[in-house]
Amino acid sequence: MKSKTPVISASLAPAVFIQRRGAHWHGKPLRTGFLLVFLLYFLLPFLWLLFAVTKSNADLFSSFGLWFAPHFNLWSNLQDVFTYDNGIFLTWFGNTLLYAVTSSVGAALLAALAGYVFAKFQFHGKTLLYASILGAILVPNTALALPIFFLMSKLQIIDTPWAVILPSLVNPFGVYLMRVYADQSVPEELLQAARIDGAGETRIFWRIALPIMTPGFITVLLFVFVSTWNNYFLPLVVLSNPQYYPLTVGLASWNAQASSVGGGDHGLFALVVTGALVSISVLILAFLFLQRYWQNGLAMGGVKA
Repeated sequence: MKSKTPVISASLAPAVFIQRRGAHWHGKPLRTGFLLVFLLYFLLPFLWLLFAVTKSNADLFSSFGLWFAPHFNLWSNLQDVFTYDNGIFLTWFGNTLLYAVTSSVGAALLAALAGYVFAKFQFHGKTLLYASILGAILVPNTALALPIFFLMSKLQIIDTPWAVILPSLVNPFGVYLMRVYADQSVPEELLQAARIDGAGETRIFWRIALPIMTPGFITVLLFVFVSTWNNYFLPLVVLSNPQYYPLTVGLASWNAQASSVGGGDHGLFALVVTGALVSISVLILAFLFLQRYWQNGLAMGGVKA
């Protein structure tokens, strides 16, 4: 029986190759242009911020947003940000750093412990408990703000740093990510060899499992760090003393003060945008220094358990 598969003659092969290659290159500029549009969409607010911090408050409203004003005012704006109201911006910056570092390290460590246990141990109720954790990922943080407020009120820690730190230590997505990462990266044979050598489970986790899980640990740490650094609604609900404000709530209070009709200090708008740039600069630096860890963590965490 003769095969019905079409055969391309040697004379027609170059033409078919050129035609297919031409179709490939024809679609490539379209895809590139589509991605460039999205890149511009995401970078446009950041570009506006870079130009805005170089302007005085008057130039901020009178000049084109995506270009420099006649007067370069960046250094004056930075000085005003750090000295306004007895330097309260530095207090807010220190508060935010405390909340973000403490919460991210604590949440990543708890997620690593929980993920390791779910991946490497068998116990009654494991499936139900893990399903509950996965279900908690679907609950938005805003829906939990008021229950957290009442819980913190019962504990009598409202208007203290603990009211921000303790809720941030719980990260269900981090548990899921670390469970997948531990399951894929920590060899069972290595754990069995350590047990045969007489190592306890605690020592095995700290000396063997956790070093192997470092990329996943850094990934969760970065996620929680960014989430806590940018957290606005929870601190707004549980804090009332400006001395405990993070940058998000503090800058929002400046913006509200500048926007108020009548007695508002409209000169604060330049300080708000300058403070916002200082705030996001920390996140940019954190990602630049730790990018090789979180990229590896995301790649491993994307493997289905």
